[in-house]
This record gives sequence, C-alpha cells and structure tokens, in this order.
Amino acid sequence: MKLYLRLINHVKPYLPWFALAVVCIIMASAANLYVPWIIKSVIDEVLADRDMDMLNTIAIGIVFVYLLRGIFFFGQHYLMSRIGQRVIIDIRQKVYRHLQKLSLSYYESRKTGTIMSYVTNDVSALQNAMVENVIDMVTESVILFGSLGAMLYLHWKLTLLTLITLPLVAHAINVFGKKLRNAGRISQERAADITAVLQETISAIRVVKSFSREDYEIERFGQENHRNFRAQMKVVQLMSTLTPLIEFLAALGVTIIIWYGGLEVINGNLTSGALIAFLIYTVNLSNPIKRLTRVYANIQKALAAAQRVFEVLDTEPDIQDAPDATVLPRIEGHVALRDVNFSYKPGELVLNQVSVAVKPGQMVAIVGPSGAGKSTIANLIPRFYDPTDGQVMIDGIDIKTVTLASLRQQIGIVPQETVLFNGTVYENILYGDLEAGEEQVIAAAKAANAHQFISEMPEGYDTQIGDRGSKLSGGQRQRIAIARAILKNPRILILDEATSALDAESEKLVQEALDQLMVGRTSLVIAHRLSTIQRANIIIVMEKGRIVETGTHEELIRAGGLYDKLYKVQFAE
Repeated sequence: MKLYLRLINHVKPYLPWFALAVVCIIMASAANLYVPWIIKSVIDEVLADRDMDMLNTIAIGIVFVYLLRGIFFFGQHYLMSRIGQRVIIDIRQKVYRHLQKLSLSYYESRKTGTIMSYVTNDVSALQNAMVENVIDMVTESVILFGSLGAMLYLHWKLTLLTLITLPLVAHAINVFGKKLRNAGRISQERAADITAVLQETISAIRVVKSFSREDYEIERFGQENHRNFRAQMKVVQLMSTLTPLIEFLAALGVTIIIWYGGLEVINGNLTSGALIAFLIYTVNLSNPIKRLTRVYANIQKALAAAQRVFEVLDTEPDIQDAPDATVLPRIEGHVALRDVNFSYKPGELVLNQVSVAVKPGQMVAIVGPSGAGKSTIANLIPRFYDPTDGQVMIDGIDIKTVTLASLRQQIGIVPQETVLFNGTVYENILYGDLEAGEEQVIAAAKAANAHQFISEMPEGYDTQIGDRGSKLSGGQRQRIAIARAILKNPRILILDEATSALDAESEKLVQEALDQLMVGRTSLVIAHRLSTIQRANIIIVMEKGRIVETGTHEELIRAGGLYDKLYKVQFAE
C-alpha cells in the first residue's frame, strides 16, 4: 500500500483533472445500477398491470441514461489517459534526472541495458496501473457498493447470506496477491535482461561479426527470451488460477440466493421482479469482485515495476556536493594529491600513499604497467571517485569542499575511447561550451587539426556522424573530441592514453592538436607510448598502486629503473 500510495502521490499536480475523471467514472458506472431496477419495474408493474405509460417512461429513461453514460464514458477515458500520460512523463523525467546525478560507480556495477530498462520497460509498466486499473477500480467499486446497497434495500436477510463467501474471496486475493507481486518483479527483471543482451550485441555488432558469433548471440538471446517466457507464464498461471477460484466462490453465493430467494417468493415475502433484480445485482456484485481481482493482480505486477523504479530514485549518489559546498573560483591549475589511498573493493588498495604535486602550466605524465593505478588518479581529480584516505587539492582547496559543477567545468578530459553523440559535427564540438558561437567552434576545430577534413565532408560542420561517430575514422573522432575540449577552455587537462589506439599518421595529427591544447594549461597525461611524453616536465612512474620513480625523461633513463626498462622494450619494438 505504501508503494502504491507513493505512486499515486505523483497524481497530486493533476488533482482537479483527477477529481473530474472520478466524477465521470462514477456517473458512467451508475448507469449499470439503473438497469436491474428497470427490469424489476417492468416485471412487477408494466407486465403485471399492463401499464403503457410506465413502459413509455422506462423506454425514454433508458435512452437518456445511456446517452449520458456515453458522454461520461468518453470523459473518464480521456481524462484518465491524459493524467496517466502526464504522470508517466513526470516519473520518466524524474528517473532520468536522477540517473544523471548518480556516480560512475553506479553505472560500472550495472548493465547498460538494465539501466535503460528502468526508463523504458519499468516506467511503461506503470502506465496501465495509472490509467486502466484506476478506471476499473473506481468503476467496479461504484458498481459493487451500489449493488450491495440495492440488495440490502430489496431483502437484507438474503444479502447477508450472499456475503458469507466474501472472507474466502478476500483471503484468496491476499495470498495470490503476494505471489503475483513476486512473479511480476521477476518478469520485469527478465525483460531487463533481454534489453541488456540487445544493447550489448547491437553496440558490439562489429565484434560479433568479426568473430562470426552471430549463432552464439542468437542462442544467448534465445535463452534470455525463454527465461522471460517462463517468468511471464508464471504470472499467467497465477492469474488463471485466481480468476476461476473467485468465480467458484461467487457461484456458491448465487446458488444460495436462488434457493433461499425462490423460497421467499413461494412464501410471498418477495416479488418475482425483486428476486430477478436481486439476482442481477448479485451478478453485478460478483463481476466487480472478479474484475477487481484482475485489477489487484495487475496492480501487483505494476508495483513490481514501481519497486524497481523507486529503488533507482532512492539510490543516493556516492559522490555529491557537501551541504556547505562553495563554488570553485577560476583556478590557476595547481594540483596536489596528498597521501592518497583508494580501493574499489574493501581491502584491495589500488592506490597506496600516493602524493603528487603539479604546478600551473606543467605537463605531468603518468606511466606504468597495466593495473598500476594510472587511470584511477585521473578519476580522482574531477571527483568521479573520492579517495579512501588522503586529499585531492586544487589551488590549495580540497575538492570535496566545492561544488561538482564548478570543479568539472574547469577540467577537460580526452579519453582513450572517444565518445561522440549521434548528431552533427558542429553539435559535438559545441558540447564543450553550449553558449559558444560559430566562429569559436571553427577556431576550436582548426586548433585541433580538424577543420580541413570537416570542410571536405559533404555537408561540412552539418554532417551527421552516426551513432558514436561511426561514420568517422578513429583519428577524426579523436580530433573532434579535442576540439570539444579546446572549446571548453579548461584550466586542467587530463589525457587518458588519447593516442594509443591510432595509427602513426593519425597519431601525428592528434599529437599536434594535443600540443596546441596543452599550451598554458596544467596537463596530466596518462601515456602508453612513451615517445609522446618525453617533453613532460615531470614523469611519474607507477607500479602496483605506488609511485616508484619521478623525474624528467633524461633523469629516469639515467636512473636505469622501471621507466628505462619500459622505454627500452618499446624502443626495441
């Protein structure tokens, strides 16, 4: 109930519309209560007394009532659908906004397809609960209580006998409801698994085809599809069991009515019309119970999706602004790590007592074997993660004390794997500064050695580059990413093996662009190719999470340590 109330809480902004929709639902439902009373009047008055005037009145009344019912029926569906769509849009927007605020650790511990499923499958599953189920719940409740009131008026003793089966119905609904929610949760998880496999294989389709693994992926998708089928059938099985059980209990009630009601008619305590009307009201009573059972089952299934959605909304970011965080002023670019320890998992140190000091405008390179902790340092400076111990300082300010936005606005990152958006070249460069003008975008492209190849494209800067920049070469993608970073004009620049995946010609062009980008900025370069960092002011050599050497290229070569060994291996290659 708390979960459903939390869901219904999103209707608050639309309460006037919701109230009007409920009025329409009640009025449309009331027409169903009018029909049995008409039948009673026809049998007891029109047929018995041959009353033509009453017959005409009844006929006109039926036409008028169902005309009004049609108007109210339109109103209930239009208004509830409008409210449902608005609420779903609000929830989807809220989930997406919250996902944008969550830390990198959240995304690195979950499949992309599963996260996508929260915004698509799970939120969409709530729509039925917000529209059709609410309409059915109000409609059937009106018919249920209206029929019960009419039955009490017609014959209260017979009504009490009819209600004997209600506790059994309530118990069945309660037991099956719990099972349905659990089955619904598993069903939503299986749907998310399908989305995850789909996202993985489509995004990595080049790898799938290069290894000829189409049949393997088809089999893997088929297995997830079958698991989803089994989960869906479990829900169907429970609903298919619950409905006939409720119908059987309702049939027991009808049997009691026919037997005892017939006895009352024979004894003259009840008219024939009243008994028939009572039977119709009983059907009106049993049908809402059956429909409400289905509604309850559907709501339980929707609540499983709601639970997943609210779990996302209840997840707090690992990295967030301190309550008293201040805006970081424009920085000079002094970066310092003081006795920093860091662990992704408890007890497994990735960085061990790391201390680094970088002066404004310096180029500092970090090298070492894979797993040495190079990229982790790069992740700590923009606060993608916080150190387990120690401090990260910029211009003498602990970065935990400033807002994330003001910190990251002054840091530019060019990663090894370039990520571009499915849009135009111009839009991707503009991402660095959304308020920049055309001249600034072109100037950034020229500085990144990208203007020439962009100008040679069919539509120039308006050329669509495809999903993740698929229509461009690796070097072209990297130069657009550098142009984006240049346009941002950061004071601190982080280059995470930005040229390691390029061929020699592309590397030369990209390296020239990087040289332009690093001028006047504090640059932290994580390098695999040691030839690209010989001009660094300081080279930091890392191994197993510790700094083992520091110095210039010449100093480290003379020292004959790990750097010299790594350099000679690459030089030999």
